[in-house]
Amino acid sequence: MVFGAASRDHPGVEYEVRLCAAPGMRVDSSPDPVHVSLPWGLDGLVDADVVLITGHPGHRGEPVSVQAALRAAAGRGIRVAAVGTGVFTLAATGLLDGRRATIGWRHTAELAARHPRIQVDPLGTVVEDGSFLTAAGIFGGLDICLHILRSDHGAQVAGETARELITPLQLDADRVQDTIEQEIMDSAGLEPTLRWLETRLDQAVTLPDIAAHARTSTSSLTRRFRTHTGHTPLQYLLYARIAEAQRLLRETETPIEQLAARTGFTSPAALRRHFRALTGTTPRAYRHTHRAKPNPGQEE
Repeated sequence: MVFGAASRDHPGVEYEVRLCAAPGMRVDSSPDPVHVSLPWGLDGLVDADVVLITGHPGHRGEPVSVQAALRAAAGRGIRVAAVGTGVFTLAATGLLDGRRATIGWRHTAELAARHPRIQVDPLGTVVEDGSFLTAAGIFGGLDICLHILRSDHGAQVAGETARELITPLQLDADRVQDTIEQEIMDSAGLEPTLRWLETRLDQAVTLPDIAAHARTSTSSLTRRFRTHTGHTPLQYLLYARIAEAQRLLRETETPIEQLAARTGFTSPAALRRHFRALTGTTPRAYRHTHRAKPNPGQEE
């Protein structure tokens, strides 16, 4: 929809969208199967400028041919994007190792556990690291396509295309626009509080503390956090602390006992418990994994 609308409404904007699949793949949607013709095989990736991997139910068992095709595409330096469970497909290639990536909040722990070399961003909003883009869910797919369109043709084309797609969904276009603008204001208003939290990861922060900084009630704060991050405020704080612990494990020699205090955990045992629950491994094992393989050309 994004690339079709942009190509239709803006002279000079042209995209060809190909639907590609590995041999033997079939469409199997519920509650009623819907047949979708996929005229392109993996050969459709050979001269593509962008590859977008959608979410799909078979993300825990990827064909080797798909991984090889994605590595070959990335090797040409093109942009490779993944949405929702499609991030697992991209992660299985190893192309995201040592990079930041995101996924829907229901899958953040699984992604971190299965691919500990990836720095998982819990927010779910578009993450761009080099030529790779990831995002969560259906709206994340919309965001990624608009992000690509903005990079190719500028903010005005992307903004007009977004409005073209969103406003026809309701008869009352003015009301929809007001709602969108309010959501944008809400999101922007939450940003200072997110940054404030990130500077206080080593401190005891309560839900009322966060609400006071955001100048809102605890119930309104929780609603806004769920809307924009997929987590409650305290869940977001926990994920941020684990992310900081991962960074310190990768980049410093800070002992685990001191690291717990620097990331706001009441004890090393608490850090280990939450770290294992969210990443599937221990802090010590995580540090060993990320230091076991030096970068190419780097001497040990």
